[in-house]
Amino acid sequence: MPKVVDAEARRRVVAEAVFRVVRAQGLDQASLRNVAEEAGLAVGSVRHYFADHDELLAFALEELVGRVDRRVMARVARVRAASTPEERFAGVEGLLGELLPLDPDRHDEAVIWLEFSHAARTRPALRPAARRIHEGIRMVVGRVLASAGVPDVPVETERLAALLDGLAVDAVLQPDLTTPDLMRAVLRRHLAGLRPGGRGPL
Repeated sequence: MPKVVDAEARRRVVAEAVFRVVRAQGLDQASLRNVAEEAGLAVGSVRHYFADHDELLAFALEELVGRVDRRVMARVARVRAASTPEERFAGVEGLLGELLPLDPDRHDEAVIWLEFSHAARTRPALRPAARRIHEGIRMVVGRVLASAGVPDVPVETERLAALLDGLAVDAVLQPDLTTPDLMRAVLRRHLAGLRPGGRGPL
């Protein structure tokens, strides 16, 4: 019988190849030819699944967004299940930690995110997914802060989101200085300082 190829599975394989090329060489090197070679496919095979280079990159960025979304949603369930303030604090710290490069996999994601975010400034095809990343981080942060009763949620949301973004960028550009331990300490200190009405930690 002829072999049935799952088109979506093959597209995800190609997206993973995009990630490897971007991580190692930068987005400028993620040409159809280089990505096809990394995926072990002919260029024609890649073109079979993607109409053009822009569609390939946009799909890869959406895959990155989905990967982070799934991890964050799993953490949300843990925060909701917390039965003590200590458990809630740890749950919130873990949830927001999913947005930081605290291990090799998340560091790779941050490298890729930074490459795509920079490219989105001049590549219209990447802007919708890049915008969703920006807005998605702020939506998650805002809901966490609102549910904790933190005053002035819009400003505090932007302040915490900027902290997360800045730590991620610094960890990509200066990983020997912005270490996972330092990022955890900074996040923990910030969360501990968010005391609604002075009544206790987040």
